Amino acid sequence: MPDYSIESEAGGRVAGVDEAGRGPLAGPVLAAAVVFLTPPSAALAALLDDSKKLNAARRDLAYLALMEATRLGQVDCAIAAASVAEIARLNILRASHLAMARALWRLRLPCELALIDGNMAPALPGPVPARGFRCIIGGDALSLSIAAASILAKVTRDRAMARLDRRFPAWGFARHQGYPTAEHRECLARLGPTPHHRRGFAPVDQAWLPLQPALAG
Repeated sequence: MPDYSIESEAGGRVAGVDEAGRGPLAGPVLAAAVVFLTPPSAALAALLDDSKKLNAARRDLAYLALMEATRLGQVDCAIAAASVAEIARLNILRASHLAMARALWRLRLPCELALIDGNMAPALPGPVPARGFRCIIGGDALSLSIAAASILAKVTRDRAMARLDRRFPAWGFARHQGYPTAEHRECLARLGPTPHHRRGFAPVDQAWLPLQPALAG
């Protein structure tokens, strides 16, 4: 289970940063940054873990608790995205870093140190935390602020895909959130891509190929 020891030892305004949605074939990539302004209560900490280890109901419960802590002035958090167009232009890694950087820029006050889940810090123009970045592999299972960021990013992205499902119900976005499940691949082959599918991803580009003669004509 993650704890608050990394943040406590670092001291100051420490932000945990994580992303959701690098693997899907459709939809934006989301990122969140979370700063605990006071050490999280035992009740809040007990709700937080790597978002991949939580079911949807537990993620929603943790999300609501984080929003309430933000309302009470105990947490500073921000959520940001990189669009499908930006993913196509930059590639998914750089687009996820852009979303992370945007989340950091949207915090009410700049953080002094950013804890990044993974092994690579965002390498993009813009403000850099005064004490830089610290990359932590598996950070969402070690750091409470990274775990909180993973939950905010995941819940926000899932809700965005549920809204997309209402516009494109035949593709099943609410069920697979754009990930390359068997159902999603079958829909791509049968129906073709939507404008929200990611060009440059092989299954999407392969689904575009049969459409090219019709588009050209």
